[in-house]
Amino acid sequence: MAEKKGFWGEFKEFIARGNVMDMAVGVIIGGAFGKISTSLVNDVIMPAVSMLTGGVDFSGWRLVLKEAVVENGEEIAAAVAINYGSFLATILDFLIIAFAVFCLIKGINSMHRKKEEAPAEPAPEPVPEPSAEETLLTEIRDLLKEKAQ
Repeated sequence: MAEKKGFWGEFKEFIARGNVMDMAVGVIIGGAFGKISTSLVNDVIMPAVSMLTGGVDFSGWRLVLKEAVVENGEEIAAAVAINYGSFLATILDFLIIAFAVFCLIKGINSMHRKKEEAPAEPAPEPVPEPSAEETLLTEIRDLLKEKAQ
């Protein structure tokens, strides 16, 4: 009879499966890779883009819909703005991550194809043709069987 497991027993069995552990490792590495790609975009690519556009701070690109309300040097209401510079940086970040994942999957698929293309086990040797003597003996046997019937 199957042993009845409690909630925590089932959870422990679920968590211990290999694919769940692989997924957890993937999420952790993905988070770290996301930070790397964000740094690449913000600290390497965007400064170069800003330099090409005349030194404009790319992350500061925005469309102000409503100016901030300031009274007596104190900001009472923050400005309302569409931060499209940040949005463009995020899109670039996504494209870099997507390209890296594409290259990774392409590499993995290439390795799988090489395994599939590996030479298969050699085919078994063909059975040799019977000799003339064996063929003659087979014919005699078949004739004797026919006569006996």
